Amino acid sequence: MPEKVTLWFDTTCPFCWVTSRWIKEVEKVRDVTVSLIPMSLAVLNEGRDLPESYAERMKSAWGPARVFAAVATEHPEKLDALYTAMGTRLHNDGRARDAVGYGANNAVIEESLAEVGLDASLAAVADTDEWDGALRAFHQSAMDEVGDDVGTPVIKFGDTAFFGPVLTRIPRGEEAGEIFDGAIKLAAYPFFFEIKRSRTENPQFD
Repeated sequence: MPEKVTLWFDTTCPFCWVTSRWIKEVEKVRDVTVSLIPMSLAVLNEGRDLPESYAERMKSAWGPARVFAAVATEHPEKLDALYTAMGTRLHNDGRARDAVGYGANNAVIEESLAEVGLDASLAAVADTDEWDGALRAFHQSAMDEVGDDVGTPVIKFGDTAFFGPVLTRIPRGEEAGEIFDGAIKLAAYPFFFEIKRSRTENPQFD
């Protein structure tokens, strides 16, 4: 029977992008079914006292998250492809580095919608609150699993969810599968909660 995996993602988060590409590798070497659900760092950080530079980045995170809320609701079969298209532009192509302020990701959104065959009109929701209710509900479904003291990614193995894993490199092939096997083992132990150490490098996407 396939192992069920649910990944809550914010497309602007580089750590979430690495974790998602790991799970895509796992799909090649393990019998898994992966479900994607949008969440939002912008929603998570609402009302918090943030450094100005990070606050500006949070403004740029609203647009993609709103679009993903709409797509997850109306075109869920396109969610995976759109995340890959948008994440590749933001992270592999380096466009996230300059994305600050409201509307900063609009061009990436438009290009990505076109790539996966979604109607260009969906791009307009990035600058409205039309889908904020749905986005908050999707986001809350992640918080209900792991609590509020987390970021992205949130991942659920079977019936157990965690924040993480936080990776800076993308495991490939059988190595990806072996790391997945270890994560499944940890998730199955009801008294496991957290592993953490200081990070010494930024995410790399090659």
